[in-house]
Amino acid sequence: MRPTLSREYIAATALALVDDIGRDRFSMRKLGAELGVDPMAVYRYFADQEALFDGIAEVLFDELDVESLPWDGPWRDLAERYTHRLRDVLLAHPHAVTIFATRPVRSPAAIETGNRMITVMTEAGFTPGDAVRVLRCLREFAVGHALTLAALRLGGERRSRKPPPDSPEYNLLARGADDAGACGHFELGVSAMLDSFARLAG
Repeated sequence: MRPTLSREYIAATALALVDDIGRDRFSMRKLGAELGVDPMAVYRYFADQEALFDGIAEVLFDELDVESLPWDGPWRDLAERYTHRLRDVLLAHPHAVTIFATRPVRSPAAIETGNRMITVMTEAGFTPGDAVRVLRCLREFAVGHALTLAALRLGGERRSRKPPPDSPEYNLLARGADDAGACGHFELGVSAMLDSFARLAG
C-alpha cells in the first residue's frame, strides 16, 4: 500500500533519491516516478524544486537527533558534539551536502535548537551575539569540511595529483598530506576553535 503523501514523506523520498542518483540527475519527474504519482502532485506540497530542497535540508537536520545531545552538560561538550554530529550526518549523504550548505534551515525544530543552544551558552557567560557567532563558526567549519570530504568520496580523490611515495617528486608537502590523512584535522580544528571561544565566556 502506497504511503499517504505529506511534506515529510516527499522530502525524505527526495533525499533518498538524491543519495541514489546524485543532485545533478535529480528531477521532479524522477521524484514523481519514485513516489508513484504524477510529478505535479508534488507541487501541492512544495512550490518548486528549491522549496523541495529546503525540505531536504530540514530532513537532514532532523537526522541530527538533537534531543540526544548533552543539553545538561557544559556548553563546550554540547557545541563539540553538535559540530561532530552535523559533520557525520552530512557525510552520510555526500550527494546532498551542497543542498544543506546552500540554504538556511528555518524549520521550527532548527529554530528551537538554536535558541536552546544560545540559552546554554549565555548561561555560561557568552553574550547572545557572541553565542551566535560561535555557532556560525562551528556550523560553517562542519559544513565546509563535509563538502571537502564529500567531493573526495564522489571522485575527487581519483583526480589527485599528489605524487606517489616512490616518485622523485614526493616532497614534504606530499608526505605531510599522507601523514595528516583526509579528516584528522577536523578534531584539531574544532578543539582549537573551542579553546579560543572559551575566552569569550569571560
